[in-house]
Amino acid sequence: MTTLAGAHVLVVGATGGLGAAISRGLAAQGAALTLAGRSSERLTALAAELGDAVLDTATGDLAAAGVPDRLVTRAHAAKPLTGVVFAAGVVAFGDIADLDDDVLYRLFLVNLVAPIRIARAAAPLLPAGGFLANISAVVADHPMKGMAAYSATKAGLTGFDKAAAAELRRRQIRVLDIRPAHTETGLADHPIAGRSPRLPAGASPEQVAARIVRAITDDERDLPPSSFE
Repeated sequence: MTTLAGAHVLVVGATGGLGAAISRGLAAQGAALTLAGRSSERLTALAAELGDAVLDTATGDLAAAGVPDRLVTRAHAAKPLTGVVFAAGVVAFGDIADLDDDVLYRLFLVNLVAPIRIARAAAPLLPAGGFLANISAVVADHPMKGMAAYSATKAGLTGFDKAAAAELRRRQIRVLDIRPAHTETGLADHPIAGRSPRLPAGASPEQVAARIVRAITDDERDLPPSSFE
């Protein structure tokens, strides 16, 4: 059982629909938070809402090479880290023949390379009992047409999580791979390319976030899509 009261968690992507809900859930469990995101305005608003639970906020573009390391270093300087939740991401839609290189690179840099860089920076700092929680997606298990590159980034993250979990187990650091089904986070409404297909109504961010926070406290290591049903 992981006790979040007094823990310090870095939430990357804290201002997104799911990241904000997770931040609220962690704060409700007594965790201290460092919130990271791209919008300083939205970070300020969320920090004001969560009050004393927030130790610090930090902005940065995760596609930039030095940003993930800087976020971890800054958070750890505020208070030694207990865990990291990676809830950031970008999405793109369209056929592979129309996939632009800039879109392809950004998908991989934000969705896959950034969480690997975060893990690389955080792993030496986390204590026994610490955790890394990475939000992948249902498409890691069930890739979708029109989302081939996005699906590949999420499958890559799930593969990384499985290997990293084996490496870090001897240090008693847990890696939690999270693959929720479609969630109404608003991400699909703001793709970096293409247009979202008509999707069925997704789960609420609050429901998904509550399940993720419970998985963190219950020492779970894998949350497949079926875990959210």
